[in-house]
Amino acid sequence: MADLQQHKAKKSLTIKDLRVRVDGNLILKGIDLEIKPGEIHALMGPNGSGKTSLALSLLGHPAYKVPPDKDCPPRVTLDGKDILSISPDKRAKEGLFLAFQQPAEVPGVRVNGFLRQAHGSIFGLESKKEYPSAYKFYRYLDQLAEKIGVDSSLLNRNLNEGFSGGEKKQLEMLQLVVLSPKYAILDETDSGLDVDALKIVAKAVEEVRSKHKTGVLIITHYLRILEHVKPEFVHVMKSGRIVQSGGYDLAQKLEKSGYK
Repeated sequence: MADLQQHKAKKSLTIKDLRVRVDGNLILKGIDLEIKPGEIHALMGPNGSGKTSLALSLLGHPAYKVPPDKDCPPRVTLDGKDILSISPDKRAKEGLFLAFQQPAEVPGVRVNGFLRQAHGSIFGLESKKEYPSAYKFYRYLDQLAEKIGVDSSLLNRNLNEGFSGGEKKQLEMLQLVVLSPKYAILDETDSGLDVDALKIVAKAVEEVRSKHKTGVLIITHYLRILEHVKPEFVHVMKSGRIVQSGGYDLAQKLEKSGYK
């Protein structure tokens, strides 16, 4: 029983004293944060405070270096497993997902084929999630797209090629639902979105949270996305540090008063 309780206690994305350098400059100066399954956190702060740097560091971008410290080594653990030493693709397979601010265009790669390949890479060894044919997977994809409100015509186009900003964000939300990660980071996913697109984001987040207990970190400048996806926890970042934490009411206060 004690071993079982210890195993359950490890279920979180835990960041301890994370310090990160880019081109020798210290940009994250000791981040502490814990996201448990099913929790929604919001990370807010002025431009240049380090929010996107945190997202890219967690996913293992090679430009973001974690300096060694023998006395107090920083740690990032996903359900008890330290992920700082593994590659970005392995972090994704462990259950970490990042929705980018500017998703890349990939000419010649169909959206539905890309999502089938990504799904197989994550769930290929789980027989209950296998789809024996492309046709069956594509039917499943159509159903998911309809459920969260994504335009199904996007699925037969090349990946993000010629997509509007809103269409790219719709597709990222479909990826989120298809991959059902343990923890998802949405980096300014609300940027440039209209009300209908914000509702798609909210439906996708609720889908993965209710069905898969996905923990979510929403990085944003604005209250409007948080009105659709209400976080239990709100954190404020300034100059590479989290300087304040609270509940949803903190986001409401920031909307009125700013970060001064």
